[in-house]
Amino acid sequence: MAPSVAVPAVQIHRSAAAKTVAEEEVLRRRNEELERELKRSLEREEKMKMELQRTWERLRVAEDAEERLCSQLGELEAEAVDQARAYRERLVMLMEQLSAAQKIIESATVQT
Repeated sequence: MAPSVAVPAVQIHRSAAAKTVAEEEVLRRRNEELERELKRSLEREEKMKMELQRTWERLRVAEDAEERLCSQLGELEAEAVDQARAYRERLVMLMEQLSAAQKIIESATVQT
C-alpha cells in the first residue's frame, strides 16, 4: 500500500472556514460595489428625468410661442390685405380725379 499523509480534521475545518470567510468577504465587497453602482445609476436616472422634464417644458414654451407667432402672422396678413385694398381704392380714386381734371383742362383748352 502507498504511504498516505494524515491531515488532522481540525486543520481541514479551519481551512474550509477560512475559505468560506474569504468567499464571504469577496461576496460582501462585490455586493457593496453593486450597491454603489446601483446608487450611481439611480442618480443618473433621476438626473435624466429632470433633464427630460426641463426639455419638455422648453418644448411646451416653444410650441406656445409658435402658436402665438402664427396667430400674429395671420393678423398681420389680414391687416396687409386690408391696407392693400385701401391703397388700391385710394389709387383708383386719385386716377379718377386726375382723369376728370384732364378732361376739364382739355375742354378749357378746346374752348379757347
